Amino acid sequence: MKAKNEEELSLELYGDIIDEVWPSSSAFHSKMELNHRAKIFLPFAALTGYEEAIEQAACDCNSRE
Repeated sequence: MKAKNEEELSLELYGDIIDEVWPSSSAFHSKMELNHRAKIFLPFAALTGYEEAIEQAACDCNSRE
């Protein structure tokens, strides 16, 4: 028996849905502008407190001199 390659296996498993047209949310909502998205995700910065730590380190270095 010959082993199936990935493409044949994918078509066998998902052939019924590969060419489906999926609904788009743009019919209901307009695309959000990039600057509005940035405002939404701004509070979730990965490095909260980073700027303050840098400033504190700079102050510590300046006081040693």
